[in-house]
Amino acid sequence: MDLPSTSFVLGQRLANVYLDIPEEMRAMIEPIVADHGLELVDIERHQGRPPWTVRVIVDTRAGDGRVPVERCADVSREIAAQLDARAAIPVAYSLEVSSPGLDRVLTREKDFVAACGREIKLETRAPIAGRRRFRGRLLGYEQGQVRLVVDGVEHQIAFAEVAKAKVLYEFTRDDFGKGKGGGGR
Repeated sequence: MDLPSTSFVLGQRLANVYLDIPEEMRAMIEPIVADHGLELVDIERHQGRPPWTVRVIVDTRAGDGRVPVERCADVSREIAAQLDARAAIPVAYSLEVSSPGLDRVLTREKDFVAACGREIKLETRAPIAGRRRFRGRLLGYEQGQVRLVVDGVEHQIAFAEVAKAKVLYEFTRDDFGKGKGGGGR
């Protein structure tokens, strides 16, 4: 099927790294997100039987993940209008706009910098030292290199080799304590 030049093909699950977002999709969505005072973190695309899913992840400029639901809804309406006006998706689709959440994805270099000291899961495009999946503490990010320690061994991975990565939320006792107002039994 020939699609208009503003379309993007939702193929197999692509890597979740900001640089992998098709340029025409990013060019269409990023200005809408910016107009709402937010930053585009990622666009996830899932194709199968219709409806396809397009998930747009946005964050505040402070990167704190505190995006009110109302703002996500406003951004969603504008993105849907653009996708429909440009016939950018050739089948029925479901659009989701959300903040990164507790297990926030790491898609941009600045996301890695902000996550230093946290536990992360990372998958590479090709095997490095015989493996593609790493889970460990992010030590740092400098000059395009992710440094993490996994089981006491330090690994250095080029940002360009990262297929997907996310922070693993570390629960504490406070997460399970009584909420404000004494809502427990």
